[in-house]
Amino acid sequence: MEIKTFEDLIDWARQLHAHLSRSLKDSAEANTNERASALLGYLSEHESELERITAEFEKQADPKVLQTRLYDFYNHQPFDSHRKSDTHYAQLGFDEIAREIFNFHDELMELYRSLLRKAELRDASDLVEELLEMEENESMRLARQVRSMDDV
Repeated sequence: MEIKTFEDLIDWARQLHAHLSRSLKDSAEANTNERASALLGYLSEHESELERITAEFEKQADPKVLQTRLYDFYNHQPFDSHRKSDTHYAQLGFDEIAREIFNFHDELMELYRSLLRKAELRDASDLVEELLEMEENESMRLARQVRSMDDV
């Protein structure tokens, strides 16, 4: 998917969360470790919620900002809604799963930070800042939940 506008960016991020949610759910069903399977199930629900929250940005953002072009942005592989989920999580343990999910969120937050540094329009900057803040807050909430699951 070539990301040309902020609307494309938000849609791409939403699709990432949706695909990750499906992948985690499918992996949870196949993971034989009860603790890892429970983590995968929780993470799947969390990613599904992030998909919903990200979609709200598309609905609520100023249409002019959504159509603002992004420059110096790289291409991404398209996300097909029927794309097969990635079930490699079924072979991972609790700690490996957590590490991969936190790395995913760290990469997404770093992308938003990079875009924030390049944003030239105040409204575009505000939108990216809100996306970043949402990801940071959700990542902190996720970290607390994973820690509490790890303590059990």
